[in-house]
Parts: sequence; structure tokens; C-alpha cells
Amino acid sequence: MEVLREKVEEEEAAEREARVEYPPRLEKMTKPPRKETATLTQEMLREMEQKLVEIEVPTLGEPPDKDTIDISTLPLSYKTNTPKEEQLLQVADNFSSQYSHLCPDRVPLLLHPLNECQVPKFVSTTLRPTLMAYPDLYNWDSCAQFVSDFLTMVPLPDPIKPVVLEEEKAPCKKYAIRPPRDLSSRFEQEQEMKRQAELKAAELKRLRDEEERLLEAEKMAPDPLHGLRVHAWVLVLSGKREVPESFFIDPFTARSYSTQDEHFLGIESLWNHKNYWVNMQDCWNGCKNLVFDLGDAVKWEYLLLGTDKPHLSTTDEEEEGVNDYDEDDVENLGKEDEEKSFDMPHSWVEQIEISPEAFESRCPNGQKTIQYKKAKLEKWAPYLHSNGLVCRLSTYRDLECTDLLEIQQWYRNREDKLELRHINKETGLNVDYFKPGHPQALRVHAYKSMLPENDRVMEFYESARVDGLIKREETPTTMDEYFLGRSDFLSSRHVKFGPRVKKVALNSPESNPRPVVKITERFLRNPEKPADEDVAERTFLIVEERIQLRYHCRDEHITASKREFLRRTEVDSKGNKIIMTPDMCISFEVEPMEHTKKLLYQFETMMQLKNEEKQCRHQAWESELEVLEILKLREEEEEAHTLTISIYDTKRNEKSKEYREAMERVMLEEHMRQMETQLDYLAPFLAQLPATEKLTRWQAVRLKDECLSDFKQRLIDKANLIQARFEKETQELQKKQQWYQENQMTLTSEDEDLYLSYCSQAMFRIRILEQRLNRHKELAPLKYLALEEKLYKDPRLMEFLKVFA
Repeated sequence: MEVLREKVEEEEAAEREARVEYPPRLEKMTKPPRKETATLTQEMLREMEQKLVEIEVPTLGEPPDKDTIDISTLPLSYKTNTPKEEQLLQVADNFSSQYSHLCPDRVPLLLHPLNECQVPKFVSTTLRPTLMAYPDLYNWDSCAQFVSDFLTMVPLPDPIKPVVLEEEKAPCKKYAIRPPRDLSSRFEQEQEMKRQAELKAAELKRLRDEEERLLEAEKMAPDPLHGLRVHAWVLVLSGKREVPESFFIDPFTARSYSTQDEHFLGIESLWNHKNYWVNMQDCWNGCKNLVFDLGDAVKWEYLLLGTDKPHLSTTDEEEEGVNDYDEDDVENLGKEDEEKSFDMPHSWVEQIEISPEAFESRCPNGQKTIQYKKAKLEKWAPYLHSNGLVCRLSTYRDLECTDLLEIQQWYRNREDKLELRHINKETGLNVDYFKPGHPQALRVHAYKSMLPENDRVMEFYESARVDGLIKREETPTTMDEYFLGRSDFLSSRHVKFGPRVKKVALNSPESNPRPVVKITERFLRNPEKPADEDVAERTFLIVEERIQLRYHCRDEHITASKREFLRRTEVDSKGNKIIMTPDMCISFEVEPMEHTKKLLYQFETMMQLKNEEKQCRHQAWESELEVLEILKLREEEEEAHTLTISIYDTKRNEKSKEYREAMERVMLEEHMRQMETQLDYLAPFLAQLPATEKLTRWQAVRLKDECLSDFKQRLIDKANLIQARFEKETQELQKKQQWYQENQMTLTSEDEDLYLSYCSQAMFRIRILEQRLNRHKELAPLKYLALEEKLYKDPRLMEFLKVFA
């Protein structure tokens, strides 16, 4: 405690005129005293003791809510202190007295607050490291998230002090003067109340009218308690478990912060389950310049000397100073340190036990609500809601959280793979996000209404679709589809619909499809084709009976070739059939080629485009059907909102429970079968003898031989049975193969599939029979010898068969 020693020397120099000498530390010394240090006299010690007694040590503690804690069920360690704990409290009081005397301008230390039973307990003994069986608690981030979910933040009554003692109320007096009679007018009181209500309503209206202006002009006002508020943080020191540098953890938000963060204004003290340290460094620049070397006694004053803590390496001068002492002084000093050393008592709290149900629920009672500025966050345990809802974030426009803007809802364990839903209350837009695995490969679905032929956007997982569709945008009159990774290099398709011809109550692609007016397709560049023959955009103007083509642009060119086909009537005015005329194809070519000018080429191209137009119209119709199918499926999923349950969750998974029960029944049946097989094997043979007749040696030998002979015959019969089945299956397979060779040329594909399936099953049965036969041949002699040994050890035959053993 060299810092305290230097502070004492400074105070002595400053108050030398008053002739007041402040004592150095008494209970512990980190280094041996120098020879030049003045020796304390008995009078000085008595004077110092008198001053320390006069210093009042504040006791911090707030009785907990008795309604929520049943102290009768708590163990004895919660209600009483052991002698070692009492000694620790005395050490802490002595330490606090010296600290308050030497540092009167600093706040009192939090050393031994009251616990649930209003018993003072040292803060270090409230910590009990426990190894849990959950892998999520092995890393700091997931462990901090678990703690933050379980904790609920309650503001302190006094933000400057960690705990405040309740003030004792004055007892009611038995005799008191009766108050004078109230002579005020009730009518005047009612009129005053009405006037106050009107003023209050007018003031409330004025505040509401100016709320937006005040929010915009809102600025951070000077905080009168800046740097005085008290908060608890977790400090993770570097060194162990591959922690490169020290950092802080906020236990209420589970967020990590650097020790250089500007939000941290200072540290009063820190502790773990082994010791308690007081920060003796200047915090004028927050925590940016703090050194977190707890072995440096100049920067961190520790409470207990005998605990494990890192020590700084001593310099050569310090080592020389130590060597100047006499051997007797060193021995006496070592004995003094041994007497003053004191280890931290064991923790008085019970070992942490977290059941799987409590670990899964996280929050108390499985739910938690956190109120933010203009926002509210709600959390629930998995499977608490039947629709899989686990988290909801609501954002509001006003500070009172009455005008809702948007909602974000997170789901888990949904069978439809729904993960997140974003609801915008202003625009009415809903956006659903899905994890991989949806039956329709749906990834995102943005919509305002679930009715068909409305504004919506669907995004898909392209790796799960054969057609490579990644996005589909739909409006009442259009549909745009975007593709990726197609072999035909199609990148997008735009479909424009017209009004329906007939009006029906139910408009659907099946009963009354919308007429397609225009289809536009865009293609990526195909490097295997010339640019003038590689179509970049293809437009089918169905009503106008026109087809427009735009080809890719050549390298180092600024224009691209274009071609337009006009579909006219196939018969002229005289009744002659028109196949192709030059005016039915209008072309613009960057570099004209001879074969493109021929009518045959243009006719073949137009015929191919007509077929492709039919296919495009069919694809548009299928897309409408798919949208209708997806909407119908989504409605069914929202109504059912079935949740998936892991096979390892034996409490919720009914199939797993049924399977486990079935396995238990099978094991019970197997056990019963084994018990039946272990019945008395001599009972059938003993039944042949008279019940009153005593067994003789000759009869015992005959029983043994008959039992072994019967067992041997049963082994032979079993082998013959397996052999007969094996031969039968082999013969039937040979006959089937012979039939196939004879009728191979006239068999249909279905007959060949049936033949192959039969051969596969027959070969499987033959292999199984062969394995059973070989295993029976191997185990039969062993079973025979085992039965023979049992017969020799049977208590009914053992006396008669000793001679033959």
C-alpha cells in the first residue's frame, strides 16, 4: 500500500504546522519497511487507534422484498456467519476505516451488503464458480447473453449509491390532538377541481401539439450526475483462455466494450471469488489510462494478503534493499506476514443448478419485456407460443409508445421455416423471411394482402429450384420474373396482363385466366453464338401480333441488330395461302449477311418464335398457378403453424416417445423370451420319472444323456431347416433366371423391372440364410458344450455326475 504511504507523507508535510501525524497502514504491508522509517511509539499507536474508532464505517445494504423470497427454505449459511466470515467482516471494517481515513473524498466501498436474510456478507463470498453442462455457457458471448436474458434491470432509488437503507418510520403516537374542523366550501372545491382539470387538459393538448417540435429540437442537456452514477460491470482480464486484451461486459445487454471506451468514467473497486482490489489510479481520463495489472500494489490496493494474485517482478534496487536487512529482521517479518495472511472463506451461496427446462426458458417464467425509448422488446422461450414466436420488437412514433410504426417478429422451430416477419403499420407491407427448406423454396415474401393478383414480391433459393427462379414481382397487371444459372441464358421475363373477357365471382388462373398482352424476355450473352445471332431481348406483342428481337451488341460496337416480325392473315383476298412475304420481317443489321435476307430463313425464324410464344404464354400461366399454390400453402401454414420437435426432445416429441416406448416393449419381450429359454431344461425328462421315487446314479446319467441327445437333435433340425430354405430359394432363383433367358426378347420394360426386383430380393434372402447357416454351424458346438457344463453343475445331478466330471 505504497500509494497510501505516500499520501500519508503528503498529509504530514501539508499539516506539519498543526502537528498532526497521520498513521501509516497497520494490518498489511506489501514491502518490508525501510530502515530510515520512523518507529511508532505506544502513544502514537493509541492516538491512531482512537482516531480509527471515531471513523464511522457506512453499512450498505437494502433488505430484499420479503414477499418474493421465502427465507425459511434457505440453508443455514444464508442466515448466519461462520467464525471465519465474522473475522473477514472485521478485516473488511478495518480496511474500510483506513480507506475512509486516507481517502475521505471518495465514496464508501461496497464490501459487505446485506443478503436475502439481512445478514452482512462479504462480496467475494457471494461468488461461487460453477461448471455447467451446457456448451453455450463455455464462451463469454453466449454466457453473457444467457445472463442478460435472465436479469431484469431495475433503476436504483439513488443512482449515486449501489444500495440504500430504508428510513425507519416514526411510530404512531397513541394520543394526538384532533385536527380542526374543515369549514371550506365544497362548491368552491368542485369549481376549483373543474378549473384545474380544464387547465390540465389544455396543458396536455399543448404538450401533444409541440411534441414533434420538442423531439426535433431535443438535445442532450447537461447531466448533473455525470460521473457519479454507480453501475456494475464484468471485467475479463487478458492472458487466460486465449484472451488477447482485457474488455468489459455489460451484464444487462451482453455487449462487450473495450477498456478504452469513453462511456467508462472510472472504477472504484473490483473483486472476484478470491480477493478484493481498490483502484488507486487517477481516473481523470476515464478508464483509458488504467493499468489492469492486479499484482501492482501501487495501482491496485488488495484486501487480503494470503490469496493467490500476480506479483510484479522486483527490480535490482529492491533486491539490494532487501539484502540490507539482518537475517533476524527477515525471519521476524516472515513470521509476521504468516500471522497476518488470511484466505478468503468458502462461498456461502448454494451451487448453481440450472435445469434443462430453465436453461431453455432463459427469462424468468419464459418471457421478458424490455422498454426502450420509442421501442419495446419482448422475448419468449421456445415452444411457449404455439406459433413459434420467440422475440418481438415494436417501434413507436411517440415516447408514450401508443402510436405503433412497425413490428419485427422472430420465430423458431417453425415447420414452414418462417424465421422473421417485418410488419410496417404505415404502409401495410408485410415481409416474411424463411430459412432454407421451405416446400416451395421460398426465401422472402413481401405482400400487403394474401389475396391473389395483388402487389407482392417473392424471392426463392435458386439452388433448390430447377428453373433457376430467384425473384418474382407481381402487380394486378404485370408479373416480372428473374432467373439465374439457366442453360438457355434467360435472365428475366416480363408479362403484362389485360382485363378478363368474362366476369366471374372467383378470378383464378384455373377458371378464368387473365389474357396475356405482352411478354418480354431478356437473355445473357451466349459466348458460343455470334453477337448478331444471340438474342438479348425478345418481345411478344400478342394483341398486335408482332414479335420484336434485339440482339447483343458486338464488341467495340455501339449499336445492335434488330428484327421485327409481323404476323398477318395466312390467306389473301383471293383465297391464296400466304406463307411469307418480305414486308412481314423488318430488319436492321449492323453487318448484313446473305442468309438472313432469305425468306426461308425468316420463315423458319418466325415459325420457331411462334412456338416459343406458346411456351412463354404457358409459362406465364404456370407462374400464376404457382403463385396461387404458394398463397394457399401459406394460408394453411399460418392456420396450422406446426412446430418441429427434435428427436432428442423426449418430452415434446410424440414420435420419439412412441419409438422409445416401442423399444422398451421390445426389450421387455426379449427379456421375457430369455427368461422362457432359461426355464428348467430337465423338467420334461424329470416328468417321466415317478414323483415319489428317489433319483439314482443310473437315472441321473440317463437324464443327462437324453437331454444332450435331444438338444443335439434340435440343433441338427434347425440346421436342416435353414439348409432346406436356402436350397429352395436357390432353386427358385435359378428357375426365374432360366425363364428370363428364354423370354428375354419378348419382355417389356415393366417385366424386366419386376425381374430385377425379384432377383435383388431373392439374393438378399439367400445371403441372409447363408449367414444364418454359417453362424449356426459355428455356435452349435459351443451351445452343446455350454449345456453339458450346466448339466454337470446342476444341483440335482451334480452329486451323481462327480465321477464323470
